[in-house]
Amino acid sequence: MAPTAFSSAAYASDEDRARAWRRALARAFAEVELTAWDAGSFPAFLTAEWNGGVQIATEESGPATIVRGARGIAADPRRPVLARLQVEGETVLIQDGRTAVLRRGSLALYDAGRPFKLVHPGRQRAHIVTMPRALVRLDESALGRVTATLIAADDHDDAAAALPRLAAGLIEELAVAKPAVREHFARAAADVVGCAVAHHVSRGPVAPGPRQALLERIKADLEDRLADPGLTPQAIADQHHISVRYLQVLFQQQGLTVNGWVRARRLEGASLDLAGPDAHRRSVAAVAARWGFTNSSHFSRAFREAFGMSPMQWRRLGSGSAAQQLSGSAVVR
Repeated sequence: MAPTAFSSAAYASDEDRARAWRRALARAFAEVELTAWDAGSFPAFLTAEWNGGVQIATEESGPATIVRGARGIAADPRRPVLARLQVEGETVLIQDGRTAVLRRGSLALYDAGRPFKLVHPGRQRAHIVTMPRALVRLDESALGRVTATLIAADDHDDAAAALPRLAAGLIEELAVAKPAVREHFARAAADVVGCAVAHHVSRGPVAPGPRQALLERIKADLEDRLADPGLTPQAIADQHHISVRYLQVLFQQQGLTVNGWVRARRLEGASLDLAGPDAHRRSVAAVAARWGFTNSSHFSRAFREAFGMSPMQWRRLGSGSAAQQLSGSAVVR
């Protein structure tokens, strides 16, 4: 599909540049207000493209303050999660009562489903990965604990040190990747960002080794049984000879719920099927059934809640049609 492309240099007056820049940001990410912008100090540029259900954008601007408030959220139903990798300059991210200062190499998350503010004190450039909520694999409570915090390396934890660097590297590669491999990079970047965030959330009291090993065995078993509509917490607990309460505790340690994790993995699998090259060969109902959804209406509601559009719209988006309507990919002039 055609990428979003914006340059403020195409507009004559500061007022026109500010209005067009706000529109470009709203189309690419979510409805926002531009409350301050020094239009004359530095031009603004934005490119954005969807690949495999994930958008990668590169944004460059001078001093600006961007706000997503209650009015914008009410006017715009999109609720993606955004991962921002600061490439140059500085950005101050404010959300959920926290403030994160992003400098070169910093990675942080923000949620378009809740109010946020971005302050650019000077010239800055960043890559932004826009992901459906289902791909982040965190429930709302856990997501609310990780927004506006730096997903930073930890010298005392090899995994924590590797994941943010790997995520940043993939985002950088995705920004310059050739079209033939861009979709693979997009999915890999989303997966690694999700892993880095989940690890960040879990870095409180460390679960004992046997608990963690049991949780990983349960998740591996669930991956093989996602198509089973009878996959309930009771059935899962019985399979592993534990109580439902203990099963919930294992998932809660990572900011998850059992049903939420299963639903997110099913929706992710369905989204891949609907965006794939053979999507036209299966009906939406068939895709839903393949991923354990027995009720098409329930599947459509859950899909819309997770991805901000219906399964049919998602399939058209994946095939490249309706691109301008659904992804905001029209060139802004």
